[in-house]
Amino acid sequence: MFGWFPFRRKSGPPPQAAPLSVIRQSFEQAAADEEHFPSTIDPRIYHVQFIARHFGDLNGKRVLDAGCGKGRFARVLQHQCPQAIITGMDLALAMLAHVQPPLEACCATLTSYPFPDSTFDAVYATESLEHAVDIEAAIAELCRVLKPGGKLVIIDKNIDHWGRFQTPIWERWFGQAELETMLRQHCRQVSSEFISYWEDVAPDGLFIGWKAVK
Repeated sequence: MFGWFPFRRKSGPPPQAAPLSVIRQSFEQAAADEEHFPSTIDPRIYHVQFIARHFGDLNGKRVLDAGCGKGRFARVLQHQCPQAIITGMDLALAMLAHVQPPLEACCATLTSYPFPDSTFDAVYATESLEHAVDIEAAIAELCRVLKPGGKLVIIDKNIDHWGRFQTPIWERWFGQAELETMLRQHCRQVSSEFISYWEDVAPDGLFIGWKAVK
């Protein structure tokens, strides 16, 4: 899956610091791999449903997909709520080339957004936080641009399952309580649960979904 990325061994050391330019270039190249970095996603996948159910009706609201890749989640949400104003943000221009109107595209990093405080009604990050160079700063940015009362979703991998497959040298997985603690510094309601890729398949612990309200 990560053929474009510099790997570390499954049983390797903790995440290594990597220059942002290296991470960006990896995703610029990965954009050419439609098999492993597809432009579309099945709307029945529970990750999509998990986000949609927490957010509710997004029509007339501003939404940020932080680390959107090719915008596959944003595209489903836009179809479900045509009056939503959805911005797909990514650091790789080759990924953003697939983010077409009515979606808005923005090139930025997960630790520094070009948006004022309290811009969005809903913000989500699906398997993107794991690539941030500074996790606490990334979470602070996710929450900074969220309006008071706005909703946040993070979906990422469970550190307890580290080693199931190869990852880039910089990638980081998370403990359930770890991210809850970080989110509580910015949000008044925080919860999390194990989720599966498909609704009719029991979670095996690999993926965790965090939900918050600012």
